[in-house]
Amino acid sequence: MEKTFNRVAEAVAHATGRPWAFALCLTSVLIWAVSGPIFDYSETWQLVINTATTIITFLMVFLIQNTQNRDGAAIQAKLDELIRSGHGKNAFIGIEHLTEAEVDRFRSVCAEAKGKKEVPPK
Repeated sequence: MEKTFNRVAEAVAHATGRPWAFALCLTSVLIWAVSGPIFDYSETWQLVINTATTIITFLMVFLIQNTQNRDGAAIQAKLDELIRSGHGKNAFIGIEHLTEAEVDRFRSVCAEAKGKKEVPPK
């Protein structure tokens, strides 16, 4: 189930990020707007666009959040591996799981270390 959802979420996120998807949505809104006089700008006419956009937005939130969570986790794993294999401090591995105050302390330490570094001559 999870793999299927991930594949669908990735495919939908990829497709909706394309120019043709925007053009399709824009065309739909324009057709709806032009049809206003035909339907005498009725409540049903308004309800159609309102309901459609609400449902699409509701579903897209979950799909986009899923892809962002996976992308963020993948980037974090890559950064952790770079720290492990390079000259970075291993203490930074996993800091995304700390509290905001703990992360702020890490940032302060980094800012102090950056300020103490000498700038190489040109």
